Amino acid sequence: QVQLEESGGGLVQAGGSLRLSCAVSGRTFSSYAMGWFRQAPGKERAVVAGIGWNGISTNYADSVKGRFTISRDNAKNTVYLQMISLKPEDTAVYYCNAVAKYNTNSPMYAWGQGTQVTVSS
Repeated sequence: QVQLEESGGGLVQAGGSLRLSCAVSGRTFSSYAMGWFRQAPGKERAVVAGIGWNGISTNYADSVKGRFTISRDNAKNTVYLQMISLKPEDTAVYYCNAVAKYNTNSPMYAWGQGTQVTVSS
């Protein structure tokens, strides 16, 4: 089984930056593609970024291209989401999960608690 723990969220002004982290338990982390998802109030959870098992292939939702960067450190069982030029519409709870393929919306395990990102205008 895989357990997920997100951190790094907070309150930031529009135009600011945050770096989210997701610690993943399990000895086979390096074999999983990983994704970051977000859920805003009243909206469905949606994928924003994905990364292949080796960190080479990445994919982004159109709404975050050029502003968000996903990366991973397989030695630390951690996946990151660097967010710059944040906008109020980025406000959401952010989650990570293993995905079947880096460019798909296909979460594989139970969700963690997520981390709240709030962007003020």
